[in-house]
Amino acid sequence: MEVRARVHAALGDPARLTIVDTLMLGDASPGEIARRLDMPTNLVAHHLKVLEEAGLIVRNRSEGDRRRTYLRLVPDILAGLMSPPMWTVPRVVFVCNHNSARSQLAAALWTRRGLVPATSAGTQPAERVHARTIRVARRHGLALNRGRPVHVADVVRSDDLVVAVCDNAHEHLGDQGRVRLHWSVPDPSPADTDDAFEAAYTDLAGRIDRLATVLTPGVDHDRHNRLSPR
Repeated sequence: MEVRARVHAALGDPARLTIVDTLMLGDASPGEIARRLDMPTNLVAHHLKVLEEAGLIVRNRSEGDRRRTYLRLVPDILAGLMSPPMWTVPRVVFVCNHNSARSQLAAALWTRRGLVPATSAGTQPAERVHARTIRVARRHGLALNRGRPVHVADVVRSDDLVVAVCDNAHEHLGDQGRVRLHWSVPDPSPADTDDAFEAAYTDLAGRIDRLATVLTPGVDHDRHNRLSPR
């Protein structure tokens, strides 16, 4: 009861509720939150502290730029309290640095779970898909949908929903004036263990289950409204 009371108190401020809505489907740095919400950084820091103390968000240090931290929502705390808006998109493209592990698993998971078509790409494609990616996919009955890694420029279209599943890809893509999700999923390749790849699989599976409930297939011909809540 006390935990629930703290959560409700934390969500009682419009700014904090907006921050939680922003983090519902993707991660963001404090600076990105400040820019998106046009809010002073000191005020953002105050609201983030309240949300952290309520257990609603956690921080992860970037695997790309170690000076950055990314905020991540703790979805279990919010279970049953709210739901994100519905989006209509023609395709989802999962992007990571090498397109050899996380983005490959994400696209395969999505193909089994979501109704919207999906594929994957990399900002710096590797020569081949990681062997442990293939093994973890087989263990979970997933069919990888790309034989070899490909570059994001050869895949992404203007109306795709791009989901950057690693910090390096998110930072490399930068601000392109389009809606994009960021999932700060740790890279399993440096550890190169089955446990690390299983952890990435589990992380992606949970996020995909949440995203799949709010995406519907189709094309919105109004550019201004594309990826806007219904």
